[in-house]
Amino acid sequence: MSLKPPKKSDLDKSWMKKKPDRAIKIHPEHHLIVTEGTATEPAYFGAIKEIINKQYPQKIQLEVSGEGDNTVSLFEKAKALARDNSNIYRHVWVVYDTDDFPASCIDRVPGLCIENSTEETEFHAVWSNQCIELWFLLHFSFMQSDIHRMEYWPKLTGCLKQLSVGKYEKNRKDMYQILYPFMKSAIRNAKTLNSINEGKAPSAAAPGTKVYELVEKLEPYLSEEKQ
Repeated sequence: MSLKPPKKSDLDKSWMKKKPDRAIKIHPEHHLIVTEGTATEPAYFGAIKEIINKQYPQKIQLEVSGEGDNTVSLFEKAKALARDNSNIYRHVWVVYDTDDFPASCIDRVPGLCIENSTEETEFHAVWSNQCIELWFLLHFSFMQSDIHRMEYWPKLTGCLKQLSVGKYEKNRKDMYQILYPFMKSAIRNAKTLNSINEGKAPSAAAPGTKVYELVEKLEPYLSEEKQ
């Protein structure tokens, strides 16, 4: 390569002119959260959505849809929503409770998520055995007892009353704000349960929850926000 300066006669030639820098448009990472519930889960994840979408519109965008379906049918609806939307979702989170649904349906969803994931879109099975209230309880303490889901509610009411924020109801819209200060404890407790349940199918992992995987993915965007 010649170290000589360019000739004056060459300076006006097009191949010598510096091309203007072109701005590279960076698209946000889109997430779709599809929930079985139509009240509790959309309220919880909707609060997260409002914070993240407002603070980081260029980096990440969330959509939350409460569908009222469960297990396999919920996955199929999530798949259809992702397919029919103009956004390319990097992550699709299928959030469901095990409740009393057949084990074959409960345990089929993680496999469907793996089978339908591509380089562009990854599906995640975010199950709770027995219900999302377990995730709420793990914010206050670790629990390993396999109790019926109806027993979670009075326990949550006791925890909330200690915070002087009233009793627990499934349609409460402020659960995220109440629970946020204890989020790291909940993630830690859920991970401990996950290690105890290692090798078990979701239907047999009682109690257990994968909600922490979704929350942990989003937590960096929440920790910088003043609650």
